[in-house]
This record gives sequence, C-alpha cells and structure tokens, in this order.
Amino acid sequence: MTGWRLLLTRPTDESVLLAETLGEAGVFSSSLPLLDIEALPFGDAQRARVLDLHLYCAVIVVSKPAARMAVQRLEQFWPQPPKQCWFSVGAGTAQILAEHGLDVFFPEQGDDSEALLDLPQLREAIARPVPRVLIIRGEGGRELLAERLRSQGASVDYLELYRRDLPRYVDGVLMQRIRAERLNGLVVSSGQGFEHLRQLAGEAWPEVARLPLFVPSPRVAEMACAAGAEKVVDCRGASAAALLTALREHPVPVL
Repeated sequence: MTGWRLLLTRPTDESVLLAETLGEAGVFSSSLPLLDIEALPFGDAQRARVLDLHLYCAVIVVSKPAARMAVQRLEQFWPQPPKQCWFSVGAGTAQILAEHGLDVFFPEQGDDSEALLDLPQLREAIARPVPRVLIIRGEGGRELLAERLRSQGASVDYLELYRRDLPRYVDGVLMQRIRAERLNGLVVSSGQGFEHLRQLAGEAWPEVARLPLFVPSPRVAEMACAAGAEKVVDCRGASAAALLTALREHPVPVL
C-alpha cells in the first residue's frame, strides 16, 4: 500500500489521528480539513429535548463531535442519565459515550446507517408500542436513518448541536496541494464533506474527479458518482480500518 498518497479531509483533530494510523501502514497522507465544527446556539428547543431525554427508548449519536457535545449537556442537565439504550454509528463515537458511563451499542462490522439499523439491540429497543427515538447530530445529515426508523413505526426527533462549515481557503489550494504532493487518492468521511470537496475544487472539479475517491457509505458513493467522480470506492465505514481494507483491495493508480 506504500504507493498510495492520500488527501484527508476530516476535521483537523480527526485527520491527525487518521494520518498516524495510515503512516504506520506505510501510507502517505496530507490533510486539508473540509469540515469546520461550530457549536450551534443552545436555545429553548434544544434544552427541552435534553430535559425530555427519559422519554426516548433509544438515543442515536451519529458522530464524535455530537458525542462530545451531548456528554457536555448530560453533565449539565442529567448528572445521573436515565436508563436507556444509546447507539452510535462507529466505535470512536461509542467510546466517548461509554467513558461517560452510558450503555452504548454500535455495529462491529461496518460503521454506517445500514449497519446500525441491523443491530439486534436497536431492533429490540424500538419493538414496543409507540417507540420514540432521539438522533443527536449536526445540522442536517443521516436522513436515511430517520426514514427507516419511521418506516418501522418509530417517531424520531432530532437534537442538532453543531454545524459543519467549509474552512476558508485561497482559490486553487486544492489542486495546488494535489500537484505539489503528487496525491493519487481522496478521502471524505460524509456527504457534506464531499459537497465541500466539490465546492473547493470549483472549475478544477473535472480534474479532481478523475482521482480515486474513498467514501464511507453507499449514500455518499451515489452522491459522488452522480456528480461525475470517475472512480468511487465505498469503504462501508469511516474508520481507519475500513479505509485500510479498501486501500488493500484496490490497486494504486498510475497517474
């Protein structure tokens, strides 16, 4: 895998951790964060959701930033959280919640919405009359998860704690980075991350679209293909392990 030279686009702290893991496997990477996490104002509606936490049979946390902010609100309003099942899409998010003493489940194979929906513990949690589920997330995203839960008879509410903005960069920085460091692959961790990648590419998108693009789920893969990305690899998860598996299974391109 040493021939891979990847552009990482996660928030800065997550890109640092991913780069360390990739480096140990002999993979070169360069970080250009495309998601800037900004906490949303915590108003009456959000406060009411937190205070009503005990009414939900399942609480789903979709990202590490959501988990960190959720824990802060729990410490503020629920020194002793109600007994209920918590769920996360990935192991990293689950660890943040578990360290707070929460009973959390996550899929061992695949860290995406589809894998989460297949969890027996989640199916059991919503197998009751009038199940209510709370999804803790950033602004927008994971609509498939709510749609599928509603189709199974659950009512779904959101607690949105942050937004993901595109950091400010000078024009042309993306292609400059790709050319200067001879990058031959791109990694995005979400649908919004992909949209920001395309936005930052601007007029250079047709050239960027020729590079292999590693994405975390079928939904993001579909978005990328529809936008003209020529070689999209669905890692079936956003973890470092999922990415490394995908890198092993695909040959390094000759550019």
